[in-house]
Amino acid sequence: MRIAIVNDTAMAVEALKRVLLTVSSYQVAWIARDGAEAVACCARDKPDLILMDLFMPIMDGVEATRQIMKQSPCTILIVTASVGKNAGKVFEAMGYGARDAVDTPILGVQGISDSAQPLLAKIVTLSKLIGRSSTTSTLTSKTQTSTLTSRLQTSKFTTFTTPSLKLPSLIAIGSSTGGPKALATILSRLPENFGAAIAIVQHVDMQFSAGLVDWLNQQTPLTVRLAKTGDRLEKGIVHVAGTNDHLSLRADLTLHYIKEPIDYPYRPSVDVFFKSLSQHWNQKEIAVLLTGMGQDGAEGLKVLRSRGWHTIAQDEKSCIVYGMPKAAVQLNAAMEILSPDAIAKSLIQRVI
Repeated sequence: MRIAIVNDTAMAVEALKRVLLTVSSYQVAWIARDGAEAVACCARDKPDLILMDLFMPIMDGVEATRQIMKQSPCTILIVTASVGKNAGKVFEAMGYGARDAVDTPILGVQGISDSAQPLLAKIVTLSKLIGRSSTTSTLTSKTQTSTLTSRLQTSKFTTFTTPSLKLPSLIAIGSSTGGPKALATILSRLPENFGAAIAIVQHVDMQFSAGLVDWLNQQTPLTVRLAKTGDRLEKGIVHVAGTNDHLSLRADLTLHYIKEPIDYPYRPSVDVFFKSLSQHWNQKEIAVLLTGMGQDGAEGLKVLRSRGWHTIAQDEKSCIVYGMPKAAVQLNAAMEILSPDAIAKSLIQRVI
């Protein structure tokens, strides 16, 4: 796997190089000292993965991410000091296509400390998603996807167990790479008196989920909250999946988290959540699948459409990565194919 490093700090570059050298299949493709140099390098030699710092001279990591994803799209992992303190910049970069973020590992007196493990774990996960993992990992990923697909396909035989409760209108949204920007666009256009509950599953590590909620709260007049076990979906409230386990809806219509499928590369999984809605939410609602790498959510969207839900996929032109929506379109799972602006308009017309 060829990995590029973009960082202007010599110590950070050395730490990243040493971490990568601990894995025999990882190779440093090139090193850039600022965002502008990274854009140029990527145009000449596109690596499998870029480890991108946020704060650099000439061009920062956010703008470099934007330009790379527009000109030479590839997988980008934000690697920077104090990710938690720079959540706004992290989500801005994710909005342009960065896949995830992690703190820069620390180079100690005796070499790399345990701080390298989160970075290595992120790279392993991303390698599965882009098809650069070992044969065993790739086969495992395919097996997990096949198993989940089988469960989704058999869900049409599931009987509803929904209690007799008055349910609000519901909008379920799944998103991944580029999702924060698309979500902000949609939510910012919904009015304060919007008459539906909203549930969002965004592929993001749990350490950033609270920051994502805070950031989205600044973009919309609606109230955005982390989804907690036992929560009920409420009109005018946006619930966002908040752990590395899968958000799911119980038969009693409360939210909870489940670990299975344990090795599924998408965590939290859109498909798992959409499937649980098809089983337990006994109303025909609206489901939306936004920009993202891979195919998570496509099968779930198809199941919801078969249940009578109105289903929407983001259009190719507005997607940072046309993966998940493309898979949905190929499965004929989407009734509408729209930009985020048009999605917001469609939601308003159907709910208010």
